[in-house]
Amino acid sequence: MNPVLACHALHRDFVTPAGVLPVLAGAELEVRPGEVVAVLGPSGSGKTTLLHLLAGLDRPTSGEVWWGDEAVHARAPRELARLRSERVGLVFQDPHLLPELDAVANVSLPGRIRGRASAERATALLTSVGLSERLRARPATLSGGERQRVAVARALYADPPLILADEPTGSLDRATAKTVFDLLVRIARERRRAVLMVTHDAGLVHDVDARFRLEDGRLQRA
Repeated sequence: MNPVLACHALHRDFVTPAGVLPVLAGAELEVRPGEVVAVLGPSGSGKTTLLHLLAGLDRPTSGEVWWGDEAVHARAPRELARLRSERVGLVFQDPHLLPELDAVANVSLPGRIRGRASAERATALLTSVGLSERLRARPATLSGGERQRVAVARALYADPPLILADEPTGSLDRATAKTVFDLLVRIARERRRAVLMVTHDAGLVHDVDARFRLEDGRLQRA
């Protein structure tokens, strides 16, 4: 199977008052359909920088990022935004739910932006993540784990082949974090989606196809 996500010789430098700060120095990885890949590392190791590059939210200093046959590193920003909306589901530590919208409306937001919202699809996705009793609940009335499951359902709305998750369990207690992590693994296996998650919590990571540790700007098998 061809990779859904790949990066090759990925470098990212930042210019600081003290000089050039290299954060990534030749990162390499591939993720295929149905695979779960975890990238581990402490805060400040460059995990979020890596995820932003893989999501096309930032551009590498050099190197390549591919979504299937699409060269992310070579696309113009407007083209990239359109492709991202079709090919990538994003889950962050903060679910970024709109407080004035209920769960169904939050999940269907990607469709509303594109003029093709479906409450039926949002309801089915919320049911699939265990929230069939919370369809009309607003974010303020949901627990942290419930809010994150709404965010996962929203990431699936456009049926993207790739899910990228940046510390999605970072603000949750251990039991709730495990529930969300297990949900992402289940989605990869059942829906044949490629899932890449970055986290500082090595104890949480299990049943994955590959673990990497980000050290000195490179991805090392862990």
